[in-house]
Amino acid sequence: MKLAAAQIECRPADIPGNMALHLDAIAAARAAGAELIVFPELSLTDYLGDPDTAALARPRDGPELRRLAEAAGSAMASVGFIEAGEDGRVYNSQALLSNGRCLHVHRKVNLPAYGQLRETLSYAPGRGVVPAALPNGWSAATLICADTWNPALPWLAAIQHAGLLIVPTASSVDAVGGDFDNPGGWDLNLRHTAMTYGLPVVMVNHCGQRNGFRFWGGSRILDAMGRELARAGEAAGLVLAELSRDAVDRARVQLPTIRDADPMLIGAELQRILSERRT
Repeated sequence: MKLAAAQIECRPADIPGNMALHLDAIAAARAAGAELIVFPELSLTDYLGDPDTAALARPRDGPELRRLAEAAGSAMASVGFIEAGEDGRVYNSQALLSNGRCLHVHRKVNLPAYGQLRETLSYAPGRGVVPAALPNGWSAATLICADTWNPALPWLAAIQHAGLLIVPTASSVDAVGGDFDNPGGWDLNLRHTAMTYGLPVVMVNHCGQRNGFRFWGGSRILDAMGRELARAGEAAGLVLAELSRDAVDRARVQLPTIRDADPMLIGAELQRILSERRT
């Protein structure tokens, strides 16, 4: 499968302007033969510290996502948006679009409330990690930014035999604060996840400076050994790489972390820990 990481420089709260950036990137990626084009977290609205969710939230079957799904054609596009849920709540979501329809939506589970980040004030948390079956025979799980920093969530994706991990992010240099090295932390985080689980990763970040955020770019594609196949710089751009399912299978034979996982043990231990806390 040929992947494209579409590192676009979004426009704050400008859905029409961001739609144009998406359509241009989808056209360029499809022309280069990409089967999957991944955009950053909340790419349709930009990542906003205090979003006007009443004005910016869209249902997953709204006209903007339908238009992008049509533009994707037989390819797939992973797009970030503020979701107006059917339950009346608002979510930080990533939609997988193809052939004019929405195939899958992941709602961000691990909402950060530290450093410059206050997502718990704007969004409700998602309640699951479910891989999506892709039309080309692959399967992909999506984890949005801070989701990948909760070790249980990549594990949940891996034990459900996802063949690819899609990681849209909005990582700025100063987001966490103090001496925390965001770019260096992502290097460790992504390589560890890919290598430990034999799980290729496409991570796509924002770029540019706005609204107090200094986005550092660095979007990349890693193979199942944790090796970097392609990486973007700090500016807007499109990077591409190919993945092989045979290579994924070989990586998981050499390091059989998923095969040797014991979810029943983890479940039993969690029940024990919760029981002890209640008593």
